[in-house]
Amino acid sequence: PNLQNIPTRTDLGRRVRTAFVAGKGKKLISADYSQFELRLAAAMSGDQKMIDLFNSGTDIHTATAAQIQGRELEDITKQMRSAAKTVNFGVLYGMSPHGLSAATGMSFEQSKHFIDEYFKVRGPLLAYLNGLKEFAREEGYVETLHGRRRPMPDIKSSNFMVRQGAERAAMNMPIQGTEADLMKIAMINVEKELEAHHPEAKMLLQIHDSILVEAPEADA
Repeated sequence: PNLQNIPTRTDLGRRVRTAFVAGKGKKLISADYSQFELRLAAAMSGDQKMIDLFNSGTDIHTATAAQIQGRELEDITKQMRSAAKTVNFGVLYGMSPHGLSAATGMSFEQSKHFIDEYFKVRGPLLAYLNGLKEFAREEGYVETLHGRRRPMPDIKSSNFMVRQGAERAAMNMPIQGTEADLMKIAMINVEKELEAHHPEAKMLLQIHDSILVEAPEADA
């Protein structure tokens, strides 16, 4: 079953999730990378301010909101943090002011201002994302950190919508693709560890940046 699409935010979703249980005498263990995509975006774009935020253990969404709003961390409301979180992830998918407006309830003008201010704060990230589009136009492909390529013929399409879709993919694939590559490497390493030290434990499922392992309670 496609477990990643069973929402945990609704009562029904939570009830459906209770159907998935560990075998007798076993436990389910979920392990994931913390804010994997944003950390990769920071590293791959060389955005030092973003890297420093992660290394200092500061909440990236609160810090982003504070930088955009020109306020102290303690003055950031839940709503401000939520908007910053939406933009933090949204820009990796080429989010437009219209998209941000729909996601947060802000007006189009507020959303445009928010994104403009975001890119003033995250200059290196913006330059990196724009560079990916330029690279795709010139070379006809984009690639992950490990050299896995995706051809991008549509980046030169005369159809505006098709071209825009290709531009979003060009910005997104190197980061998400690297995430997928690293996840496969992690799974191979975890499998070796389990075989060596916990042969009874089994990897059941991978969802984006997390893996689900079933292990005897004594090993959990």
